[in-house]
Amino acid sequence: MSVDNVNNTQSVFDQINAKNNAGSTSSSADSSSGADSEMFMKLMIAQLQNQDPTSPADTTDFMQQISSMSTVESINKLNSTVEDMSSSLLSSQAALQASSLVGQTVYAKTDQAVVGESKEISGVIELPVSSPDVRVTIYDANGDKVEQFSMGAQNVGDHNFKWNAGDRPEGSYRVVAEAQVDGEYQLAASYIGYNVNSVTLGQNGIGMKVNTEAGAVSLSDIKQIG
Repeated sequence: MSVDNVNNTQSVFDQINAKNNAGSTSSSADSSSGADSEMFMKLMIAQLQNQDPTSPADTTDFMQQISSMSTVESINKLNSTVEDMSSSLLSSQAALQASSLVGQTVYAKTDQAVVGESKEISGVIELPVSSPDVRVTIYDANGDKVEQFSMGAQNVGDHNFKWNAGDRPEGSYRVVAEAQVDGEYQLAASYIGYNVNSVTLGQNGIGMKVNTEAGAVSLSDIKQIG
């Protein structure tokens, strides 16, 4: 499975964040509703106390007012219940999507790579403009350059690459991607592939991170899945 952009994957978590951001507004609305009910009752009592004894208000009018207020309160409670159900469903959907990421390869925005048993590093280079030459340089944990290779001319967009460590030791390496622009090499954004070992949902499914052998990675830093 390959996904060029995880914005769609993240939509559920964006919706949860939106729900939480709206929480304070919802609380204020509930408080306002309660204040409105109290004010309504005070006005009704004042109206009863100050009515003209020779021409009392029609009881039917009072009943209609009470009925209207009850209807408004019922609608507010129903809206609150529906919002709570929606938040619960979004959290459940987030958990299901998170579980589906375990075992997948994600390409995270970093220049740090880990060489394991497969002896291979895979990644994606993002080019905002076309380049006559794109090169990748590999450094070991001591900062020494161990290899450099050219990917040749590349158009604007995302470009996958792989590097085999061969007989070099397992461990941490640094990957530097550069693109030639106007005769000079400039750093290009690189995304290194990692296997997802587990997922941390965060509170109420918000702030989800995928856990890899290189550490935790936020969804916003992931370019591709698969």
